[in-house]
Amino acid sequence: MNRRHHSPVTWFAAIGSVLAITMAACTSDNSSSGPAATFATTPATTLASADTTSNTTSNTTTDTTTDTETAFTVTSDSGPDPLIALQDLGTFDQPVDVAWRSGDEAMYVVQQDGLIVPVRNGAPDSAALDITAVTSADGERGLLGLTFSPNGSLAYIDYTDNDGNTVIAEYGVNTDGSFDAGTQRVLLAIEQPYANHNGGNVTIGPDGYLYIGMGDGGAANDPERRALDVSSLLGKILRIDPAPGDGRDYSIPPDNPFVDVPGARPEIWAVGVRNPWRMSFDSATGDLWFGDVGQDVWEEVDAAWADEGSGRGLNFGWSAWEATHRLNEDVAPGGATPPIFEYQHGDLGCSISGGVVYRGSAIPALTGWYVFNDYCSGIITGVEVRDKAFQRSLQLGNHPNGAAVRAGPDGELYSVSLGGQVAKVVPA
Repeated sequence: MNRRHHSPVTWFAAIGSVLAITMAACTSDNSSSGPAATFATTPATTLASADTTSNTTSNTTTDTTTDTETAFTVTSDSGPDPLIALQDLGTFDQPVDVAWRSGDEAMYVVQQDGLIVPVRNGAPDSAALDITAVTSADGERGLLGLTFSPNGSLAYIDYTDNDGNTVIAEYGVNTDGSFDAGTQRVLLAIEQPYANHNGGNVTIGPDGYLYIGMGDGGAANDPERRALDVSSLLGKILRIDPAPGDGRDYSIPPDNPFVDVPGARPEIWAVGVRNPWRMSFDSATGDLWFGDVGQDVWEEVDAAWADEGSGRGLNFGWSAWEATHRLNEDVAPGGATPPIFEYQHGDLGCSISGGVVYRGSAIPALTGWYVFNDYCSGIITGVEVRDKAFQRSLQLGNHPNGAAVRAGPDGELYSVSLGGQVAKVVPA
């Protein structure tokens, strides 16, 4: 499925009315009487949860549950033989993420309670960082994300402080892998109006800039309509240069799409996301992928193609849309980029955690597939995409309370369970 790149000017006018709306909470609109989809391209193929439970290869059905008045033909393939198994690497206290740094064989496990624990020679080592004094695991709050600079000398973390606000901080990393607390530098502090939808992902892109996934601020249904409000950093993917500049603790890349838009925050890279918990760049193509947690009915996988700008200036639709389904009628629907894949709440899950495109060598059949897990169901799912179009999905396995699927330095996959287990994905 082709997705056109939209400049800020093209769709800024379409969402301009959102900025002047009187803010009020409203309920989800998932009725079958909604208008036809007005996405920039045709809606993504839908895989309903009922179809994913089939044991029949290439079981083709028609999904009529969408309120975009568009019927989708879906293909489900759940076997028959498993492709993967999980190799237990240890138990941790509420792990939410894992990361690696250049020149270091350790896997760094991010615990929601505020510890970063390196695993060396198959065993947990002393904590590389302890910020338990300034954060705590509370619902969706805590220490949420970690990434390293390309040379491994710096680390960037995403956490909520004791007031519940998002903090993006930089640390120097010693040669032994410990973080130097004395070098801590806060890059961004973002006020959070509610306790949920804090995002939590930080990652260095192929361009060397820091990408930050920010949820819409919480509550439900984007009550203050922040996701499409370009004066707010909430409900966005941000892109900054961590180096100080222009009177800030960071710099604004000059090609960010809203640099010259009056009233807009120049840190914004893309808008219209609800809670992009885990995002990643395809190591082979540079495409940006993320799972965006849905509201009441639909979960979605979004992709932004490198040859179309890697998401620069895109509107991913929230909260005019929940996946490809009309939601808040008072939010302008036009100019949105649809997900590459969506699934309905049910057996497949109800809270997508997100993952990565597989580029390892251990499981050749999954090369180029996007692999993710779901917190509710624990199901690890693979999605095959060719020529920017969805082909099929495959249930690969189950890891209860899935918090992330990540790729190690060699491209092999690791699954993180908030229940405590970190596991390597290996051939069955």
